[in-house]
Order: sequence, then structure tokens, then C-alpha cells
Amino acid sequence: MLVTRVLDIRASDITDERLYLGRREFLAAAAAPAAALVAGAAPLRAADGQDAPPPPRKGFVTTGEAVTPWADATGYTNYYEFGMAKADPSRNAASFVPRPWTVTIDGLVSAPRRYDLDDLLAPHPLEERIYRMRCVEGWSMVIPWTGFPLKDLIQRAGPLGSARFVEFTALDDPRRMPGQRVNVLDWPYVEGLRLDEALHPLTILATGMYGRALPNQNGAPLRLVVPWKYGFKSIKAVVRIRLVARQPATSWGKASPREYGFYANVNPGVPHPRWTQAHERRLGESGRRPTLLFNGYGDQVASLYSGLDLKRHY
Repeated sequence: MLVTRVLDIRASDITDERLYLGRREFLAAAAAPAAALVAGAAPLRAADGQDAPPPPRKGFVTTGEAVTPWADATGYTNYYEFGMAKADPSRNAASFVPRPWTVTIDGLVSAPRRYDLDDLLAPHPLEERIYRMRCVEGWSMVIPWTGFPLKDLIQRAGPLGSARFVEFTALDDPRRMPGQRVNVLDWPYVEGLRLDEALHPLTILATGMYGRALPNQNGAPLRLVVPWKYGFKSIKAVVRIRLVARQPATSWGKASPREYGFYANVNPGVPHPRWTQAHERRLGESGRRPTLLFNGYGDQVASLYSGLDLKRHY
């Protein structure tokens, strides 16, 4: 499936009208902060009390499928740092404060640095990306993310020729993240990509969704989104991005390597030991639908795996 620019498909054609109109009103209001600051007023805040993101520029629509309802996308999540049940994160993350926030970019780069989040984001215009999201457990969503290409940040850091992989680390703070008081995983949460995967134009760092600031339970204030891979690869609450020469050990890979391969590409032909991957349940819909190889993004990403045995390197 080819990537289609938003100019060619109106958001109102694919989004629930109530959500679309609410988003349009929100983005119109988001133009107000600069004037408000000049006048000495407080900055605009999203409905959940977080600072509202700047309005995104036109980005990409990669599916004409209906967007998942906001309540499903924010109320049914896997985020073990806030609990293991699907509804736990929305309850337990309610008091989480995602500011101030710093992100370290280091490892095999020419310009390592620890950034305040606002300084990290400043050079990168935000885009809206409407992506499918597929969980390894067999359920899926369609989410309009706000973010920017990860490759822009990596290139800004100056990757060295010896860099082959990117390791991502999430916040480790059991005081603020009650799920980390349980040893279900080896905290902090760690994920990784091959460098060419990280540099792919579809890979983004997200700061928002549905035109709003990223909710706490969905990974505020900064998360990775890799739409052709299972959702556990899209690490939340990122605090460190490190370029390395060798494949990093990931949290789920260490916990159960037989079940969670490093690549984790969506593949209906490779069943998980506990779940078939041939079909999926789209939240907000009845019944099941066939799973698409690479989650439907094969036209863009299949070349990354030319010659690789996708059943062996799952």
C-alpha cells in the first residue's frame, strides 16, 4: 500500500465526524498560545491538563480505514509500568506528571547530548500520521499520531559509521510507575531497532494522538511508533536513545525469547506460541479481519528484509 499524503484524503472521510470536528476545533485553538504568552496569559492546555502540542503540519494517511474511537485507544492499553490489566494504565497513570522531561541521545554518535524535551522537539515540525497499530495479542487499532520522523533526530546526533542498531530505554521510576514495583519484567523497559529500521520514514517519535497531547497511559510525553511491527516494539516514556554496534537485549526478548523475537514484524504466517497471527480483532468492530503482512506496509518496508528468513528472524 502506497503512502498517501493527507492532501489527497480528507480527514473527515476516514474519521468519526464527532472526533474530526473536535480535533479541528482543538487545532484551531492551538494557534492561540503564542498570542496568549505575549499577553502574559497561561499556555493552552489539553483536556487532560497537559500542555497542548503545536498544531501538526500535514503529514501522511496510510490507511483509509476508520479511526479507532478515542475511548478504546486510551482505555485499552498494554503498559505494564502502570499495571497488567488493560484498564490499569488509564487509572494508575492519571496522576503521572510527564514534565519536566529529559532525553539522552548517546552511544555511537558524534554529538551526544542530554536534551530537555522542548529543546529536543524545537527543530522538528510535527506531522499527523494515521497508522494501523497491531498488538501481538491479536487486537488492533487505527490511530492518528502527532510526531516527527526519528531519522531527523538521529541525523541531528550524527551517527558514526560503526552504528548498526538503536537501543531505546524508558523511564525507570517505581515511585511514579507502580507497575515497576512488580518484577514482571527486568526494568527499565528496553527496546531496539536496526539502524535502517529506525531511519525509515515511517518510524516516528510521537508526542500526541487525536490532535491532543499524548495521554499518560499511551506513553506521555514521548513514545516510539513503528507501524509495521507489533505494538510492544513501540516503547513508551522514552528517556534514552543510544546508537550501538550490536543488537541490544530487549525487555520482552529477555523475558521470553521464544515468544518475542527482536524483529517482531507483523506476519500472519508466523504464529505466536499463545496466539494465532492470521487474524485480528479491530477495537470498536465486531468479528475478526485477516492480518496483513508488515501490517499492510509491505510496499514501504519489505525491502529492509530482502534475503532475511522472516520465519526464523521473527
